[in-house]
Amino acid sequence: MDPSQNKPIGVIDSGVGGISVLKCIRAHLPHENLIYVADSKFAPYGEKSNEEITHRVLTVFDFLNKQEVKSVVVACNTATAASIQIVRNKFNYPIIGMEPAVKPASLISKNKVVGVLATSGTLLSAKFSALLEHHGNDIHFITQPCFGLVELVETGDLESPALTILLKKYIDPLLKEDIDTLVLGCTHYSFIKSAIQNLIPDHIKIVETGDAVANYLKHVLIEKHLINQNTALGTIDFWTNSLDQNADNVIARLWGGDLRGFHYKGLWI
Repeated sequence: MDPSQNKPIGVIDSGVGGISVLKCIRAHLPHENLIYVADSKFAPYGEKSNEEITHRVLTVFDFLNKQEVKSVVVACNTATAASIQIVRNKFNYPIIGMEPAVKPASLISKNKVVGVLATSGTLLSAKFSALLEHHGNDIHFITQPCFGLVELVETGDLESPALTILLKKYIDPLLKEDIDTLVLGCTHYSFIKSAIQNLIPDHIKIVETGDAVANYLKHVLIEKHLINQNTALGTIDFWTNSLDQNADNVIARLWGGDLRGFHYKGLWI
């Protein structure tokens, strides 16, 4: 057995949103050891410059390299847009990024009107502009920056009246444009999917990317002969630099389900 196969996979995000992707990775790759890093002290990334985001991402990668990871998933659309090429050029193991599910949404939409909820950082990125241009020939994409949603999810707020009011403010303009498909362009938004569904008609399909990313990660690990051959359930270590004393409870709540292999490691920086 190649010793590299037993090394962990790193999963990073500006905060706790990437746990939605972590769940998908766990489902597809249950025997892999996972290290999740939430850079919550510096969340959200959406309103930071590319230089600031890249500095944070490189800081997290430095930490993960000390853990001898075999691959890293950048489970953050904004961080992917700002720095994925830089980290791929710098490190020689597989690095998987995220991008809003514009392509699948364009294939699903029947009336060719698609709404996109995302952070301003994602929507203003050159990577996202190129994505829209590539898939937008016959699709009308309506983008909506969502200030404040990440911060609410970071505190574990998934259903409060304040959240509903904010969501309604962002979703109503999209409904007026007669969208039939809605892209969740931030991993944090997966945790408020139920609240979003309560505000849209049943015919509108919601599209996410976590499952596709996990599937692609599995494909890459198989191709690179990096799949863990152990049959035991892999461990999961959670690290965060959140200053919120309730951070461990928020992480445990968002992770949910089976907590075997769960290790809450606390502050990493």
